[in-house]
Amino acid sequence: MRAKYLAAAVIGIAIATTCNAAGMSTVKTEGGEVSGIGDAVKSYRGIPYAAAPEGQLRWKVPQPVQPWTGVLDGSRFGPDCPQPAEYPELRGNGMSEDCLRVNVWTPAHAATDKLPVMVWIHGGGFRYGSGSHPTYDGEALSRRGVVVVTINYRLGLLGFLAHPALAAESPTHTSGNYGLMDQMAALRWVQRNIAEFGGDPSKVTVFGQSAGAHSISTMLLSPKSKGLFQQAIMQSVGVLRPQATQAEAQAFGAQYGDIASLRKLSGKQLVELQSKGPKSDGRMTVPAMISIVQDGDIVAQPDYQVIASGSLSSIPILIGSNADEGGRAAKGYVQSSVSNYLSYVDRNFPGFESKARAEYGVQSDTRIYKMTADMYSDTQFNYGTRELLRAYAKAGLPAYRYLFSRHRNDAVAEPVHGDELQYAFDNLTASHRGKQLPFTDVDTRIAGAMADAWVSFAKTGKPGSPEEVAWPMFQTSQERYIEFGNAVQPGSGFNNSRLDLVRDYYASVRR
Repeated sequence: MRAKYLAAAVIGIAIATTCNAAGMSTVKTEGGEVSGIGDAVKSYRGIPYAAAPEGQLRWKVPQPVQPWTGVLDGSRFGPDCPQPAEYPELRGNGMSEDCLRVNVWTPAHAATDKLPVMVWIHGGGFRYGSGSHPTYDGEALSRRGVVVVTINYRLGLLGFLAHPALAAESPTHTSGNYGLMDQMAALRWVQRNIAEFGGDPSKVTVFGQSAGAHSISTMLLSPKSKGLFQQAIMQSVGVLRPQATQAEAQAFGAQYGDIASLRKLSGKQLVELQSKGPKSDGRMTVPAMISIVQDGDIVAQPDYQVIASGSLSSIPILIGSNADEGGRAAKGYVQSSVSNYLSYVDRNFPGFESKARAEYGVQSDTRIYKMTADMYSDTQFNYGTRELLRAYAKAGLPAYRYLFSRHRNDAVAEPVHGDELQYAFDNLTASHRGKQLPFTDVDTRIAGAMADAWVSFAKTGKPGSPEEVAWPMFQTSQERYIEFGNAVQPGSGFNNSRLDLVRDYYASVRR
């Protein structure tokens, strides 16, 4: 590893000495110096925030970074964490378990600028994704006056394998959640180092989507993350879904084999094993096993218990979802006939079959896909979003809701899970799954408004600006939100009868 950093230092010194833009050419971090590139906004890429979790450090708590000598080349992203080939456009330097890196974009001219900080936690079902993805490029947000940080964290079996043998080795007698530990380690790195980039460690907004938002909601409710951030944005959050216990997750993980054998496999082989290995139950309303689990340590209590107790942080939150969250995911659950579909509805809501059929029933094959998508949206995202907002409102805490409904390029289909990402980053030209998608002037305007709102929240704790539509705090009596559609406009309400069904069913199966 030292040789790799020494080689990078030669390039890094050249970059630093030829940089003539205003601002900081190099920044000193706890691991060593790193060079930056750019003009009005400088980026510092591929900075290690923890030791490489390889060899004896695999499936361990992240350890302090190994210092390097010279100047680390910050023009290149570090390796992406091992994962399936979902995103061909990732900009990481290959894939490696040595992937615990952060990327920083800053408009600061000096370390004394003390700008608000936004730390992005990517989604991808805890199986894929990276801070190097072009959609998550932080320059457009940073130009608005904030320091932007994107992070990598361990994924799949490397990040979330719970196993009895790993628990036996652990001082806390727990296993799994290694990727969540990485995220918290990255946030601690931000606390210790971001001032050198002109950021204010006392003004950190953590934001993320899907698995990233789920991670944020977990940290929001965990005493272990106290002080790591002051505000939170959660896009398509999976809070309050059924969650695996440590025993359930370990029993599932043991099906992959003994730890001695698993340790002999490369990261690539573990990714392949995951795709061929044991599968979770095919229902929507059961816990995912390669995910955050109730480990009794970081997740000391299930989220529903913490929320019900009223033990909520006063951290302001901005939370929302897309008009058709399940529109893409439905293809993995869709049934071939009305009778098969109704049986599937019954399997998802045992004991509540008649109510479930009343809410999600269909009369013809043509409605199966749409209702499958609606059921996925409600069970995975909409229910938890409503309940968390209601809990905040009951406690009188600052919470704001958005709904993203813009049909990109005036398409017929409503936006599905993930379609808001390039808007929030104001990066509509970025490649995604190997494609650059068309867009119109309306999309450009909505992306600018959404990015402005996110940055406003990071700066002030309130989304929007005096020039935009007034954005009220969420109140249960009115359930108001701001909608990003063909325009930025107010809206209100949920489909409460469906979400009440989900609430009642989930309450019946909690342990």
